[in-house]
Amino acid sequence: MGRTGMLKIRVSLIAALAAALVAPAMAQGPVAPSPDSTTSIDRVVAVVGDEPILRSEVEEELGKMKAEGQQMPTDSAAQQQLINDIINGLIDDDLMVAEAKKQKIEVSDNDISPEVDKQVAQIRGRFATDAEYRQQLKLSGFGTPDEYRRWLLDKARRTALQQKLFEKLRQENKLPPAPVSEAEVDSFFQASKVQGQIPKLPATITYRQIVITPQPSASEDSAALAKAESLLVEIRKGGDFATIAKRESMDNSNKDQGGDLGWHRRGEFVPNFDRVYFALRPGQVSPVIKTTFGYHIIKVDRVQPSEVKGRHILIRPTIDSADVQRARVLADSVAKLWRNGANFDSLVAKYHDPSEEKIMPDPFPQAQLPKEYQAAIKGHKAGDILDPFTIMDASRGVPKFFILDLTAVDDAREPTLADYRQDIRDRLTQQKGVRRYLDNLRRQTFVSVRE
Repeated sequence: MGRTGMLKIRVSLIAALAAALVAPAMAQGPVAPSPDSTTSIDRVVAVVGDEPILRSEVEEELGKMKAEGQQMPTDSAAQQQLINDIINGLIDDDLMVAEAKKQKIEVSDNDISPEVDKQVAQIRGRFATDAEYRQQLKLSGFGTPDEYRRWLLDKARRTALQQKLFEKLRQENKLPPAPVSEAEVDSFFQASKVQGQIPKLPATITYRQIVITPQPSASEDSAALAKAESLLVEIRKGGDFATIAKRESMDNSNKDQGGDLGWHRRGEFVPNFDRVYFALRPGQVSPVIKTTFGYHIIKVDRVQPSEVKGRHILIRPTIDSADVQRARVLADSVAKLWRNGANFDSLVAKYHDPSEEKIMPDPFPQAQLPKEYQAAIKGHKAGDILDPFTIMDASRGVPKFFILDLTAVDDAREPTLADYRQDIRDRLTQQKGVRRYLDNLRRQTFVSVRE
């Protein structure tokens, strides 16, 4: 079905799908339009090139806004302004889609089908039976679920075309930034604040940390090394790497996939693993290497200019209660050294688990921290070095010990222009650049507004 055919869906699409599918609890139930409503609603309100924009599309956007909880204007002048804004937005969409096609930008079904199918499944899940779902679709102007999916696919394709167009334009520097005045930044901030679009800033924290991981005894470490070396011998005698990984590897995240790590770029692994992984040639197997996780054997499958796809086998030394207790005592000792003025970088180099972040450089919402962090920082202030607290390493079943230096602790507060000035300036700069580009497209394209 072409775009024009897709648009001849009555306004019940929004009355039903926006209210019943998106937020069914908010609606009393969709009402099918009267038989003669199509003529009055599906009139042409604008034309872009040779493509019509129908009144039903405007109603669709209005219904979507209502379903999302946006406040609708009550006076006629504001209502008409909103309708005009929606029509202009639809014109912009058509201009961008047309330009994307003109520039030979393509979007395949494979690019968009997974997300569309996920959306269909979510919508279907809101109904108790398939019959109820089909009935709601019919009330919304769709004959079948397949027709509804095709409509969603069309919408997703148009969105993807626009996104790809702007990506291409940015790469080609065809969206130069437009100047933005301080008055425009302030006006945008104040208007957004009045409309409730700028929320209260949450309580945040920045910190440095040293993480102590229990280390195995010398005997257990030797046993793990010996096991890894025996597997390497088996592989070099012709054993299948993936089969041995499924049988022996202790990395449960990829063991069942034969140790498959997928594609990775440099810097995504701990340093020692990263260095070996990106030095191997396709088909080559590494010697046994050691990281904070244990002993690894690596095999590279494929190599691309910036990515490598490989596998690994992990053998971990056994950690017992005595090892955990040693780590606990060490963590207490490190915390004491830190409080007494020991250099952070020196402590990190000697004691810190490199698989863990050492610095949270930017303010981070306290409410989004793991519960163990939240409990540990409660009642503390900037400059405090906390007593060690534990978080379980689920993959190994042992605790790690975390020592935090709180570099900043801020309570929740009302936002100021200073908090958002640069973000607003960047946003307005981009918006004005896009607007300038769209205005140029309008001058080059036949556009007629008939509302």
